[in-house]
Order: sequence, then C-alpha cells, then structure tokens
Amino acid sequence: MGRTEEASAEALSAVGGPAATWPAKTAPSGRSEPVETRTLSPRRARLPGPARFTLAVVLSFALSSLGRSFVDYATQNEMSSIAVEAGSKPELYALAAWKLFGLALGWAGDYDGYDLAALSLFSHGPATFLVSVFYGIRAQTAGAYLGVDVVSAFLPFLLLRRLSGAHSAAPGTPDREIVIDRGIQLLTSLQSALVYSVVLFLASRYLLPNTMVLYFTGIPTIRPAAEAVFLGFGSPVSQVLSLLFGVAARTFIFTPLVTTPWMPQDQKNAEFDPVSATLGQTLAWNLWGYTTQTKVTLRRTAVAMLFTAVGTFLNTALVIRGVEPYGAAVYAGVWSTAALLTGLSLRYVGASE
Repeated sequence: MGRTEEASAEALSAVGGPAATWPAKTAPSGRSEPVETRTLSPRRARLPGPARFTLAVVLSFALSSLGRSFVDYATQNEMSSIAVEAGSKPELYALAAWKLFGLALGWAGDYDGYDLAALSLFSHGPATFLVSVFYGIRAQTAGAYLGVDVVSAFLPFLLLRRLSGAHSAAPGTPDREIVIDRGIQLLTSLQSALVYSVVLFLASRYLLPNTMVLYFTGIPTIRPAAEAVFLGFGSPVSQVLSLLFGVAARTFIFTPLVTTPWMPQDQKNAEFDPVSATLGQTLAWNLWGYTTQTKVTLRRTAVAMLFTAVGTFLNTALVIRGVEPYGAAVYAGVWSTAALLTGLSLRYVGASE
C-alpha cells in the first residue's frame, strides 16, 4: 500500500497536480512510527525562451492584422484617402521588419509589456498626430489605429513575460515608495508632457510650416502649425497626445531610473583619481564613468529616440501619400529631439547624486 501511495504522489507531481500530504507508514508490529509528512510541490511547465518569443511575435502580428482590419471595416477604410497605393510590397516588408526588430529588441533587452506599449506609442504616436491634425482624419479613427499598435505590442509581452520589479512595484524594489506615489507619477508625467508640448510649439513656429509646404505634397492644410499656440496646436488632439507621451516617458525612463540601486561600480567611479589613472582609464571614465542610474537613463532615452525616429519616418514616408523622405526625416527629428530632452529632464529630477 505504501508503494501505491508513493507512486500516486509521484504521478501527481509529474503532471503538476495539486500538492498532497501523505502520512507515514504503520510499523508491522502495530506500533505507530513518528508521524512524518511530505509536501509535494506542483511543477509548472514553462516554455523555453525562444518558443515564448516566437509565440509573442505571432500573437503580436495577429493582433495587429485583426485589429487593423476591424478598424478599416468600422471606419469604412477612412485612412485609404491619404495612404500610399498598394503596389509592390517593399513598404510592407520594411514596416513588418521594423515591428519584428522592435519585438526582438524588447525581448533581448528584458523589457516587459509596459515598456513595449511605451515604445509602440513613441513609434506610432507622431504619425497619428500628423494624420489627425493636418490630414483631416478623424481623431477617433487615428486613435483606434494607435490603440491597435499599442495593444498588439503590450498584450503578448504581458502574457508571456513577467512584469519587471519596477513596473509591478514588487516588495523590495529600491525606492518603491516613489514608484507607487500617485503624486509623483502625475508630476513626472506632466513634466514630460510639457517638454513635448514646448518642443512641438517651437518646431511649429520655426521649422514645420516650410517643411510641410515643400516636402509634404498634397497636405490639406498647415494652419495648425502656422497658428500654433503654446501648449498645443489649438486642438485637443495635441494635448491628449502630449499627455500620453508624458505617461510613456515616465513609464519607460523614469520608473526604471529611480528603481535602479546604487552599485559597487558607482563607488569606484566616485573614488576615481585622474592623477594616478592611466590615459585609457581616464578616457573610459570620461566617456562612461556615470552612475548606474544615469547609464540606465541614457540607454533608455537612446532607445526611445531610436523608436521615435525610425518609427515616425517609416509611418510617414512609406504610409502617407506625398510625404518625401527628407520631410519625413525632419518631422521625425522633431519628435526624436523631444524624446531626448524629456529623458534628460527625467534624469535631472530622478537620479540621485
């Protein structure tokens, strides 16, 4: 009977069944041996990393395709009025390759679902702003496409990769009280949104009108840029998108920054003596002798700039009819500059010296 119970326990453990407690065997003499218990912990099967990444890619592309098809149907394909005519497929291949690169970079960089959602907003938000404010596409339609892009990046990583300690505010996370403080979340988001608003305001006054006239062939109007007012282009779309970018910057840059602990290398950098150091050590210290928090900020700001620049260029030059590559590059540069200044401002208020 004892062998049968042990075999049953092993079978339950092998299939991941519920934990069970088995009594000790009874001695042949009839005397009870000391009671012992054994807890069998369930074993949870886990897909290997490459399989989970492949599944995340398939799920992301499927959600994007289904979501866009649904929005096309619900809006009677409103975007077709300004979209590039479908011919040869290099544009589609380029956009698909960029999406795949983003997913691969997020997986290799150990980003979670919130990070991917922020990067998707950086990549697709500027084009959403352009078509809704300057090309006459309804804000609901443009926002629906943006929502599809964000969800298709967020959901697969949410399902297949755990949240980071910073975003889950797990106990033991450094400076956890800062991450969960609603007031700080609000203020840092508003600060980031303000940086975006100021950059867009200045660009609209001194750069965008001429660029749009010369390199955005067929654009219906440039009045929102030429008549820009501080903190927006006179449209609720600008304020909403600025706030969304502010939340994304806080999520992607500020939260990982403040939850990065002080490392032993930081102490070594603080004690660096240029008098006794070699030339190579001095150069290395000057180029990368920052605190760990600053390095996290610089890396994530660079990634945010990359996604903003490349994503905006591709989603304007390859998708919107009449946009020339130079005009798309200038427009992408404006948003990439905003990402840079936002990252630096968040480092200023968030990093400890």
